[in-house]
Amino acid sequence: MAQSSILGYPRIGADREWKKALEAFWAGKLVEAEFQAKLQEIRLTHLQKQKDKGIDLIPVNDFSYYDHVLDTATMFGIVPKRFEYNGGEVPLSVYYGIARGTKDAAASEMTKWFNTNYHYIVPELDGANPTVTENKPLKAYREAKEKLGIDGKPVLVGPLTFLKLSKGYDKAETDAWLDRLIPLYVQVLRELALEGVRWVQIDEPIVVTKIDNDDVRRLKSIYETFAAAVPQLNILLQTYFESVERYADIVALPVKGIGLDFVHGLEANLSAVREHGFPADKVLGAGVIDGRGIWRASLGEKLGVLEQLGQSVSSDRLIVQSSCSLLHVPVTVVGETKLASELKGALAFADEKLEEIALLTKGATEGRAAIASELESSERAVQALRQSAERNRADVQQAVAKLGAQEPVRGRPFSERRVAQQDKWQLPIFPTTTIGSFPQSAEVRKARQLWRKGEWDGERYAAFIREQIDLWIKLQEEIGLDVLVHGEFERTDMVEFFGEKLAGFVFTRNGWVQSYGSRCVKPPVIYGDVAFEQAMTVEETKYAQSQTARPVKGMLTGPITIMNWSFVRDDIPREQIAYQLAYALRQEVEALEQAGIGMIQVDEPAVREGLPLKEKDQANYLAWAVKAFRMTTCTVKDETQVHTHMCYCEFHDMIDSIEAMDADVISIETSRSHGELIHSFEENTYKLGIGLGVYDIHSPRVPGVEEMSGMIDRALRVLDPQLFWINPDCGLKTRGQEETVASLRNMVEATRIARAKHA
Repeated sequence: MAQSSILGYPRIGADREWKKALEAFWAGKLVEAEFQAKLQEIRLTHLQKQKDKGIDLIPVNDFSYYDHVLDTATMFGIVPKRFEYNGGEVPLSVYYGIARGTKDAAASEMTKWFNTNYHYIVPELDGANPTVTENKPLKAYREAKEKLGIDGKPVLVGPLTFLKLSKGYDKAETDAWLDRLIPLYVQVLRELALEGVRWVQIDEPIVVTKIDNDDVRRLKSIYETFAAAVPQLNILLQTYFESVERYADIVALPVKGIGLDFVHGLEANLSAVREHGFPADKVLGAGVIDGRGIWRASLGEKLGVLEQLGQSVSSDRLIVQSSCSLLHVPVTVVGETKLASELKGALAFADEKLEEIALLTKGATEGRAAIASELESSERAVQALRQSAERNRADVQQAVAKLGAQEPVRGRPFSERRVAQQDKWQLPIFPTTTIGSFPQSAEVRKARQLWRKGEWDGERYAAFIREQIDLWIKLQEEIGLDVLVHGEFERTDMVEFFGEKLAGFVFTRNGWVQSYGSRCVKPPVIYGDVAFEQAMTVEETKYAQSQTARPVKGMLTGPITIMNWSFVRDDIPREQIAYQLAYALRQEVEALEQAGIGMIQVDEPAVREGLPLKEKDQANYLAWAVKAFRMTTCTVKDETQVHTHMCYCEFHDMIDSIEAMDADVISIETSRSHGELIHSFEENTYKLGIGLGVYDIHSPRVPGVEEMSGMIDRALRVLDPQLFWINPDCGLKTRGQEETVASLRNMVEATRIARAKHA
């Protein structure tokens, strides 16, 4: 008989209770005991829900107080020296200090979890002396069993994945570090085995990326050690986000089960099972329900996959599960009362996916007839949306096909455009600017809420937005910035704002997902063909420009970022969605230019996270991502300066593609990983305008002038001073006014010092 499971459940709660508890605790509104009690309540509610939905193997220790990778690091006492940790169980003050920074210590680097929009805290191994500070999986298992009678499945980040995602060690030390970590894992696993735990899920998603013979040897050594130490424990080696590399080697590892992704790695994983078979002594975790997408599954198609697997794996050795943790999807569709029935019926969030998994488990065990009515219902829902008018707009499809056949290029090369732009703007060396947004105070959020509720009319709200623009234009001039922004006070989110104004989008009421820490985002849903309807940013930007003689940048979110930060339709290729977005945004760029805006920033912070995990697929993705950006920006005049913003990425891996975007100026989020990026420029040249973020906006601390000067000096060792811009890491929406002004004043002073050196 097949069993059902998931790899993890969303932490945030149906009404973001988790986020609210974290922020109340950080603000001092909850004492630690109250905070702990609240999080336990949330955690137990989630476990009970899975039990009630019929999930057999319920994950525990997937819940986190911030981030599961940070949990693993602190469980092993891996705490950077600057936080003055003295051993033992890591206190919450230190735990949150690592994640968010303190007055005296910078936060640890934060980066994308593989190719998702979830961010993890990067462990710092330099100087660490790892030891088991507490057995977090054991605590989670005991809690579930004692409170709810659930015999849970503890979840751990695997040793190889943890090490590969860490920093602060040389690659030559990989084996030595594994020798230090493996005994700690063994200690945790032995304590779980003594407690009577049956199944443990060890996540090794690193095996879907490129791994070599040394990695295979390491995996063999790791899991042979575990098998010898805890032979009675059923270890499920879990992979996700793609098909596994080195399938035959992975399934030969001495574990009791292998979890594979049959959604994003469907074809390659199915082919591997057909070609090599599946070991008769192992259980297969079949990830057939999409843990990253929000669309209702065609249960008939999914059951077909399970039936194909059934040729190699008997149902009693099958676990029907999600393709990855449900961390990446909202909690439930239940409250989405404002969506059209056709659309709502085609959606499945975490709770609905639990039901789909339970149904498929029944179908895999008892046959199609046992779930015949459910199969028919799911197919009707899928087809209704697929055949809708919104998904079949001939005007959009024909226009995009015509544009896609052309090569989008600017009128003249950058070297010539730069002269025209400098003649027009007369900017000083090291121009200063910000990335776009300014603090969205409680007053701003309240005004938006009053407007959305209809308590304020449109004119009153527009007047309020103009007041905020006036305030921050004046502040920017007083601070001494060279290129200004209007502040984006009318925008809730850099993607949602545009989605609300474009055809083909719809918005959920409560479709929140965790991005990092307590930061939750509510991605738009691209459900139909995307089309431009009317100008989206011109009014506010034009008003801001009328209030100052300094240039004001128009601010747009780019096509790839809108796509990567939305839940997208799954019936056409992502490339086509990107081109539809680019065509719509091009019309907005042209509207800004016609309104007299001569600097236009098209932000693409999410290009890197959309990069396929498989090397063989990356060049094609980058080619059409670059084409989509250029399609958006290529029609402007030579003297119109195109900016873009990107978050930190493996710059040397993408430098050719980033240059090919042909933006006149790029700003890059770098402050948490400044040294690594500077090293990239020592090996690669960059010939266009560039600004490296000189301070971290994710932390409330105000960096000093000397600190920023040091970052500027390091960058100028490898970058052309004539092309260098100075700016913060990212937008400042989440920061307070006082700290923002103080930080920007320091940034401008650091710039003054740099100008004096390079005059």
